[in-house]
Amino acid sequence: MAVAAGERRYIELPLPDLYNHSRITMPVYVIHGRQPGPRLFVSAALHGDEINGVEIIRRLVRLKALDALRGTLLAVPVVNVFGFLSKSRYLPDRRDLNRSFPGHESGSLAARIAHLFMEEIVSRATHGIDLHTAAIGRDNLPQIRVDLNGKPELTALACAFQTPVVLNATIREGTLRQAASGHNVDTILYEAGEALRFDEIPIRVGVRGIVAVMRHLKMLPPSRRRQPAFEPLMSNASKWVRTPQSGIMRVTKAMGSVVQEGDTLGYVADPFGTTEVTVRATSSGIIIGRSTLPLIHEGEAIFHIAQISKGHDVASALQYLHHEMDPDTGTL
Repeated sequence: MAVAAGERRYIELPLPDLYNHSRITMPVYVIHGRQPGPRLFVSAALHGDEINGVEIIRRLVRLKALDALRGTLLAVPVVNVFGFLSKSRYLPDRRDLNRSFPGHESGSLAARIAHLFMEEIVSRATHGIDLHTAAIGRDNLPQIRVDLNGKPELTALACAFQTPVVLNATIREGTLRQAASGHNVDTILYEAGEALRFDEIPIRVGVRGIVAVMRHLKMLPPSRRRQPAFEPLMSNASKWVRTPQSGIMRVTKAMGSVVQEGDTLGYVADPFGTTEVTVRATSSGIIIGRSTLPLIHEGEAIFHIAQISKGHDVASALQYLHHEMDPDTGTL
């Protein structure tokens, strides 16, 4: 279907039917600006239970600012429709869609969906933003994941999004990022919040971040409101802290806390309180992820710490996040 310059269209890409023969489609919003420019895809719910991105895209396509769009926005709020319907990360055959790219038109269900997405969305784009959350039972500080050792343009896109932290993340086999890079489509990944929840702060940061990237790409004019000075924290490495014993965890450090190696992060005790061990940071940095479940087994990953180079202004980065959390900071 052709979408002319200046038009907006809602398109449904046909997917395999459900086993009861119910028709199922992948929703796509296409906004084609009056003037030529980059073609940006924004995708969400590649993992069906990661739903923050669904709300981010809902708010994004309703923005009045898009009336001035140059180029094209391809917004796909639910890629893994099957997982979304069953509130599951996976497809019905338990395959991970984000390990199934670039896919194949006659392969597994995951391969067919991945192939469709590559053919109909990625092949038409010049840039991409893939929206994710943490897995069930975990929470993530708003962050961009990108290969910082890759193209300089990717690092520039990551910084333009304006999350507190930009984490170096090498590309994994079978992911959308890997497949998109094979098509020379510069793609960054946004991680924030929890699965199966709408988290207002990550949603607000996500919407503002996408708009900021579109301004960076000259798809939208510069903002008329004064922007606070901000430089994200760049992290080349991160490390998970694992619990030393099974039990019930009490957390003493919040998300976004700056910690030093050896700092106390919490305590793990048995249900009766007869034994208790201290959980300590195994590296210095900022907490960008944590378990939200207090009931844990020995060896479980419970705190994710991003290592930050000396000289970075951690306070300013977190202050910017709190500024974006404030509902009275103005319009986009």
